[in-house]
Amino acid sequence: MEHGWMELVKLFAMCHSRMEDIVPKDSPVRLVAFNLGYLPGGDKKIITVPETTELALQAASRIVGSGGLISVLVYIGHLGGRDELNIVESFASSLPADTWVSCKFEMINRPVAPVLVLLHKK
Repeated sequence: MEHGWMELVKLFAMCHSRMEDIVPKDSPVRLVAFNLGYLPGGDKKIITVPETTELALQAASRIVGSGGLISVLVYIGHLGGRDELNIVESFASSLPADTWVSCKFEMINRPVAPVLVLLHKK
């Protein structure tokens, strides 16, 4: 199998709240995907935090174009995970309904399963 798609990927070791620093101006983004919490198999002391996540969500909402999507997977089973979910839900609730559709998907019979929040810009 050919892996030419890897040439299309560029990684930036920086805070997610600074995404506007790397996205060219006037280049609407079609998808911003968040995987909040800690890196599976990584150092569980290194986690995303509500303060920078809120800033990152604000930045994502500014750069995503019409018809675009912000996908937020929130791992709530670690210390601070529920606080981060609260920030995500608060942000999603604050988006104007005439230009955004906000949905939340969670497992009812698994209380610490990750929660998926999708924000679609009309």
